Amino acid sequence: MEITFLGHASLLIDMDGERILTDPLLRKRVWHLQRQRQITDQSLFNDISVVLISHAHSDHMDFPSLRMLDRDLRIVAPRGTAQLLKKGGIQNVQEIARGESFNVGKLMVTATHAEHDGARFRYSKPAETVGFLIDGSQRIYFAGDTDLFSEMAELGHNLDIALLPVWGWGPNLGAGHLDPHQAAQALKLLKPTLAIPIHWGTFFPFGLKWIMPRILSEPPRAFAAFAERFAPEVEVLILEPGESYRHNLPTEI
Repeated sequence: MEITFLGHASLLIDMDGERILTDPLLRKRVWHLQRQRQITDQSLFNDISVVLISHAHSDHMDFPSLRMLDRDLRIVAPRGTAQLLKKGGIQNVQEIARGESFNVGKLMVTATHAEHDGARFRYSKPAETVGFLIDGSQRIYFAGDTDLFSEMAELGHNLDIALLPVWGWGPNLGAGHLDPHQAAQALKLLKPTLAIPIHWGTFFPFGLKWIMPRILSEPPRAFAAFAERFAPEVEVLILEPGESYRHNLPTEI
């Protein structure tokens, strides 16, 4: 099992013979945001089994990034987003509602609640926002974008890895996001063996990194410090964008 943090909320999860890509945001520039670390190895996106989209915001459901992938690739996105995706040229779309499950090979993937506004634009029609539980030889929770919610405790049964957002792309966070302090509090509910902070250090408004460089690197380290206080039994692993974590399961005899 291997997890590669591509940056922001984009991860490659290789497990049990399947390759899952989450919320692909692969471009060098999105609107006024510039990518701080480029993706140079395009072979990473070969043989993807499924793409999971957590919600319709532009930094999680990016049409140009999706069009960079195989056009027949299976896209699973929250209820209320299929029409929008098809207008953007994405055809192989499966909608999923919170609580629903589907199979990816030997894996079982379940859409979970997320406490976040799912409307793509301020006054557009709302769609659901979800996270995903991925069950296989490991049990992995990908939170997408969310605030704290009490039902997180129900997701934490035998959870191996929590992929938790700890920041965003600018100097401030709006409602419906976890900051380092809140993400560490989420660990008390989820109780994973390992937590990997995501949604940080990748995209930043042009020029702002020279004024506030610490925001690009500080959030995951603040999260690790808070985690040591609130959930010392949870191991925290900070992956820089582009880095991977590999877990070798014991060999059966």
